[in-house]
Amino acid sequence: MPSRPKPRNALAGRDAAGGCALLIVDMISDWRFADADKLLPPAAAIAPPIAAFKRRCRRAGVPVIYANDNRGQWRSDFRDVVAGSLAVGGDGAGITQLLLPHEDDYFVLKPKHSAFFGTPLDLLLQHLKAVKLFVTGAASDQCVVTTAVAARMHDYEVLVPRDCVASQSDERNRRAIEHFEQALDIRTTPSRRIRLPRSS
Repeated sequence: MPSRPKPRNALAGRDAAGGCALLIVDMISDWRFADADKLLPPAAAIAPPIAAFKRRCRRAGVPVIYANDNRGQWRSDFRDVVAGSLAVGGDGAGITQLLLPHEDDYFVLKPKHSAFFGTPLDLLLQHLKAVKLFVTGAASDQCVVTTAVAARMHDYEVLVPRDCVASQSDERNRRAIEHFEQALDIRTTPSRRIRLPRSS
């Protein structure tokens, strides 16, 4: 794998343990968009394993990055996205409460499907000295797959934990996981079986 260029200034608090970073895609939301009623229940089902994986990552020193749509609300920020999700209540708020960002987590707001398009994600990962991404979230066959492909194009190693992604139906999610494995050669190891760096 090509070496990443060394950043000139420290924009991140500390280096990513083992060169790994956890990316949580589009799990913080008010769920007011087309097909949200179909996506919300599967997203709620993967929130607990994502939360458990996040806890493991934080203990291991693996940085956590939230990548979220703001759907054109360019006067908002990530705190507004979190507050809006909690204010709506219901299962969406339950997901946000499970995955509530910590003060030292990172976030990017994205205008399109990929977390790399039009965002500083690649620059942040360079400053974290991350070379491997664990990509989780929803929807597996939309924003997760475009983010995973973009990560590969930026020369990151990618792993998509199969228990931490969801789509609007089980069938769509199954096809997405097959696409990761067969077409993209991306591993979909369950999160509980992923080996993380040992905490220092």
